Amino acid sequence: MTTNVAPFRLKPWFSERVWGKRDLRPWYADTGTAELVGEAWLTGPQCVVETGPFAGRTLTSVAAELGGEFPLLVKLLFPAEKLSVQVHPDDVQAKALGETRGKTECWYVLQAEPGAAVALGLKDGTDAAMVRAAIAGGTMEDLLEWVPVSVGDMLFVDAGTVHAIGPGVVLLETQQTSDVTYRLYDYGRPRELHLEKGLQVMKAKTMAGKVAPRMMDGFTRLIEQKYFVVDRFDFGEVTEASVSFEGWGCLVGLAGCGVVCTAEGEAVLNPGQAVVVPRVGDGVIVDTESGVSFMRCVAPI
Repeated sequence: MTTNVAPFRLKPWFSERVWGKRDLRPWYADTGTAELVGEAWLTGPQCVVETGPFAGRTLTSVAAELGGEFPLLVKLLFPAEKLSVQVHPDDVQAKALGETRGKTECWYVLQAEPGAAVALGLKDGTDAAMVRAAIAGGTMEDLLEWVPVSVGDMLFVDAGTVHAIGPGVVLLETQQTSDVTYRLYDYGRPRELHLEKGLQVMKAKTMAGKVAPRMMDGFTRLIEQKYFVVDRFDFGEVTEASVSFEGWGCLVGLAGCGVVCTAEGEAVLNPGQAVVVPRVGDGVIVDTESGVSFMRCVAPI
C-alpha cells in the first residue's frame, strides 16, 4: 500500500432511515435533505474526499489506488425510534450466502437520554422455533437481552448476535466494511424481513456486551478486536500530540478542532467527520489550540 500520501478528510454521507431524525444538531447543521436521516456514514465507500490531491473523488476510488478497500465503515447513528431487530452473518456464513464478508461491529455511546437501552443477544434458552413464533406473534422484544446504556459505554456486537437499538442515543459505530443485514422483526413497519437467512446465521450465544475501557499512555483503549481497535484521545489547549497508526485507519472528531499532520500534508479534523490516515506503521501529529477530542479507529495489520 502507498504510504507517502497526506491524510485526507471525508464529507459525511447521510443515509435516510424511517427511524431517523430531521435535526442532527449539534453534530450537523444541514444534511441536505428534508427526509429522516438515521446514519451519517463517515468512511462509507461513497463518501467524497474534501481535502488534498484526491479532493472530489470517492473513498472507493482512492482506496483502490492506494491498494484496496478501506477496511472500516464508521458511522454516527441517530435513532428517534427503535431500529429493527436484526442480525449479521460472520465471514464464513456471508461467503456461503454469496456475500463478500460478514459484519462484526461495535457501538460507542456519545449521547444517551435517561432509560436508553440496546438489545444484545437472546435470553437463555431461546431457540429458532421460539424466535419464529415470537416474530409471528409480535412479541420478539420479550426474547431479547436489553442493556441500559450511558455516555461513554462501548458495546461489542459480534456477528451472529441478534440485536436492536432503542431511541434516545447517538452512537459511533465502527464495523467491517459491509452492509449485510438480515432484518428479523420491524414492529409492524412495512419493510422487507429476512427471516430465513436471519434464523440461519443467528447464534444463541455470542461475545456481545459492554467492554471495559483501559487507560493507556495518553489515551483510552475502548475496544480491541480482530477487525478493529478503537481508542479515544482528549487533549487540552495548545497541544501537539503524536498519534501512532499500526494499520490503515482514521481519526473521527468528537469535539473541538485539530489539524492532522504528516510530512506529506495535513487535514483539519472537525466534529462529526473522519480524516483517513493512509499510512502503515507510522503516525501523525495532531495540533490544537483550543482542545480537541477524537477517536482513532484502526484495522489491525
